[in-house]
Amino acid sequence: MATTNLSYYDKATIPNAKSFRFGIVVSEWNPEITKNLHKGAIETLLDCGATEENIVSWDVPGSFELVYGCKRMIETQKLDAIIAIGNVIQGETKHFDFVCEGVTQGIVDLNIKYDVPVIFCVLTDNTKQQSIDRSGGKLGNKGIECAVAAIKMAAIKNQERPSSSLGF
Repeated sequence: MATTNLSYYDKATIPNAKSFRFGIVVSEWNPEITKNLHKGAIETLLDCGATEENIVSWDVPGSFELVYGCKRMIETQKLDAIIAIGNVIQGETKHFDFVCEGVTQGIVDLNIKYDVPVIFCVLTDNTKQQSIDRSGGKLGNKGIECAVAAIKMAAIKNQERPSSSLGF
C-alpha cells in the first residue's frame, strides 16, 4: 500500500523528454479514476519536455483490454514508451483476481516481446477510496509516477549501450 505522495519527482533526476514519443492507453472503466491518472501522466510528460504532438492517447473499454490496446499501439505507432492506465477495485467475486492477474501478465509479456517499455499504471485497490487517494487524492497521483518511469525507460531504450551503476 502506498503511504507516500506518488506525485513527487525531482526534474533534475529525469531525462528531458523532448525527443521521445509516448503512448497512453486508458481504460474507460472507473473513469473518475482513470481520467485523473491520465491527466497526471500528460501534465508530467509535458512538464518534463515532451510535446503534445508526441503523445498519443487511446481509450479501451476496461483494464483487461489494456494489453491488446498497448500491443496495437506498439505495432502501429513509433513510440519510445507506453503507459497502460487502468483501475480495478475489489468486489465480491474472483473477477478482481482474474483481471489483475491477466493484465499484469499481459503487460509483462509485452515488455518481453517488444522493444517498447510498457509502464504498469493500473490501480488494483480494495476500495474506491483507495483508488481516489492514489489518483490525485491524499497520496498523490500514480499517473505522475508512471510518466516519470516512462521517461526514464524511454531514455534507456534509446541508449546505445545502457550503463549500470553496478559495474556490469
